[in-house]
Amino acid sequence: MKNVASLLARLQKLMPAGVKPAFTSGEELIAWQQEQGRQRSAAIARENLAMKMQRTFNRSGIRELHMNCSFDNYRVENDGQMTALARARQYAAEFEGNIASFIFSGKPGTGKNHLAAAICNELLLRGKSVLIITVADIMSAMKSTFASAGDTTEERLINDLSNVDLLVIDEIGMQTESRYEKVIINQIVDRRSSSRRPTGMLSNLNVKEMNMLLGERVMDRMRLGNSLWVNFNWDSYRSRVTGKEY
Repeated sequence: MKNVASLLARLQKLMPAGVKPAFTSGEELIAWQQEQGRQRSAAIARENLAMKMQRTFNRSGIRELHMNCSFDNYRVENDGQMTALARARQYAAEFEGNIASFIFSGKPGTGKNHLAAAICNELLLRGKSVLIITVADIMSAMKSTFASAGDTTEERLINDLSNVDLLVIDEIGMQTESRYEKVIINQIVDRRSSSRRPTGMLSNLNVKEMNMLLGERVMDRMRLGNSLWVNFNWDSYRSRVTGKEY
């Protein structure tokens, strides 16, 4: 500590008059170094989790068509789309420390995946871990653990899905509606809400159908905080998408 204080004193003498040093004591310098170490450790942990998830599912989750999706290149042609864009943008802006989840509901080709990917891309730029995955991919990964000789178990897979900062589950309602699938989704949503991590869902179903499919327990957790339910109730524009828009 004496050596650090001595070094700071010598450096301060070399500084031009009127320039205030960033650290005035050895204690301040050490505290700063410790904080930088904590931040770096947290960043490494996020990177390791993201890499682990990518190895598990063989992709980042954001499909090639949606990798460049942003709020700025979302096509707005009606008031409903303007509202959906504003709410998605606000969700991303207020994500830090927020327990709120979201559900984007509507017909195929109405932009649900675009805005979900825009949220995820925005969070990735801020150092958050995100994953967009279909129900079918979750179940395929779960079933592959049954015959796997590796160290990936069903419990570990559920734990990994529960620990990303934002998990977006796509194609809710297209599954076979088996009891096992409901149990898995219930466990994932329950663990995430218990650890204050939000979940996004993309579906063609309405509120009543979602309640019937997933059950009141899951839907109740999806309502925690200032959660979003956005209806994408306009016609598909997928036939007009060329991929060059992004």
